[in-house]
Amino acid sequence: MSNCSAESRPIDVTDILARLKGLSAAEDFFTALGVASDPKVLNVSRLHILKRMGQYLAEEDFSELPDRVIAARSRATLERAYEDFASSSPLAQRVFKVLKDHDPDKPAASRRAFVPFESIFKPSGQE
Repeated sequence: MSNCSAESRPIDVTDILARLKGLSAAEDFFTALGVASDPKVLNVSRLHILKRMGQYLAEEDFSELPDRVIAARSRATLERAYEDFASSSPLAQRVFKVLKDHDPDKPAASRRAFVPFESIFKPSGQE
């Protein structure tokens, strides 16, 4: 067992990445990494938090690091992802493609011209 920060709960750091890969529920990640959370935030943003955590983890290089360092960095990424959504909303953060594609602050992409199916069979020059 190890303590990743002065305020954290003790966690088992042994083979932490393999254990995290086997988790599926957001609560399990918070428990495994000893991170406190508000159920109200998790109920609204659980998938968004995990997606953002994954984005942050993808920026990390864990090769050749001891388990306690990997656990500390993983915990920090979860805390950072959680704070993103504790102080903001999923709509404001837009981590999923569907939300990015429907961002009202971005201009709509130009659409392709619509060609009615019936017009394909009309001889050229006829309307």
